[in-house]
Amino acid sequence: MSLCPRRKVELWLKGFLSCTYSWVKLEDINKVFCFNKTPITEDTFFRYQFLNRVHPVVIRHCTELPCNFPITPVMVKGNVFRADYKILEGVPATSSTSLRFTHLVCANPSPQPSCVSPLPPAAQPVPRPRQPHLLPSDSEWDWILAKTWVLYADVLVYEAVSHLLLTHLVNKAFALATLRQQPMCHSLFKVRAGLVHRVLNSPGRGLLEGGAGSGIERTKVLMAKGMSCLSYASLCFPDDIQECEVDCIPNYYYRDDGLKIWSAIEHFVSGIVRHYYRSDAHILADCELQAWADETFREGFLGNEVSGRGHVNPDIAKLIKYLTMWIYCCSAQYATLNNGQYELGAWMPKFPASMRNLPLQSNGTTSLESYLDTIPEVNSTRVAIYSLWVLCCEPGDSRSLGTYPDEHFTEEEPKRVIAAFQGRLAQISQEIQERNKSLPIPYHYLDPHQIENNTSI
Repeated sequence: MSLCPRRKVELWLKGFLSCTYSWVKLEDINKVFCFNKTPITEDTFFRYQFLNRVHPVVIRHCTELPCNFPITPVMVKGNVFRADYKILEGVPATSSTSLRFTHLVCANPSPQPSCVSPLPPAAQPVPRPRQPHLLPSDSEWDWILAKTWVLYADVLVYEAVSHLLLTHLVNKAFALATLRQQPMCHSLFKVRAGLVHRVLNSPGRGLLEGGAGSGIERTKVLMAKGMSCLSYASLCFPDDIQECEVDCIPNYYYRDDGLKIWSAIEHFVSGIVRHYYRSDAHILADCELQAWADETFREGFLGNEVSGRGHVNPDIAKLIKYLTMWIYCCSAQYATLNNGQYELGAWMPKFPASMRNLPLQSNGTTSLESYLDTIPEVNSTRVAIYSLWVLCCEPGDSRSLGTYPDEHFTEEEPKRVIAAFQGRLAQISQEIQERNKSLPIPYHYLDPHQIENNTSI
């Protein structure tokens, strides 16, 4: 009897579960885990993954550097961008220390840039008496360890906030409001039927409850902090791109593909909404819709007025944007953040799920041995890889974006709108596939053929 792929991976990784020691040398990781990998000394890919890999949502245009940041004016002739992990301040990093916040700074002095940040980035913890600034000019292992701490900070924010909170749990609040406040015959329930199909399935829930990755208590702290600063604009993709001022970055495929998908969803939602609601008065008169909007504000945004989300949807345009935001977050944005986890994270040095020692306390003290004693040990690597593999497994009943197999709509106009939506998605998919043929690293996470209708695990 042949084993299913999941069982094969389980048995293969099981042999490493009792290995509680550090990796002896980096070559051992290469031999045991033969996944997509780049040398840990490579700065180019380190920069690239903040644009077009599994967590491309933290980069911001930096108009003012911290006064004590060790970058000269010559370095910042061009555009400067940063990844800000201030949300981690005070969050436990290891059993004996808490994180301050970390900046990843990237400058682009080239007048004709082919990619972001030809200048090597600088990782900078908030200066303390025993925490130095670190630059590429420092010793090799000091710099590698600094980059690894930045990647660890990125994993923490990615797991708890960007992925779990802002896709799965946002969708959960909206899905429950839909099931509670609207009957199946409601026109907008039919639009959202695919989004309540699944929110977080049993394997994913088991990993979360078991404390996989960053740990359940730390995850709770980070989600609470993320929820306190959640804004409606940050969930609306075009608004977030504009607010982060990243429209000028070349080869930012996450942005380019995302804007196309958002536009396609918005056009689809507009066609459906304007078919059923002829005026703003019709929206205000729909008690079930207003009850749904109130509950999503109360449960999804915790009634936080600062979030920028009002209690009701007073007009057609705002309703269209609100529905587009929900559909995008739990389909396209979810695909961006979920589908590449195993592809990138299975090469542990690029996706460390834990760090065992304190951050660097003084320059010139890191060696290969101390680096290996800081990154996850063998059995923790095994647990992290298996967790990522489960999270990326496709469900048996997957439904791609734009598909409505239950055929809730019977009228001709909604059917026409759905067909047009599917046609536009097919066109976007073809454009992405053609572009990827010329890329050394294809960006396929927002190919509509790989986007599910909802958060599928």
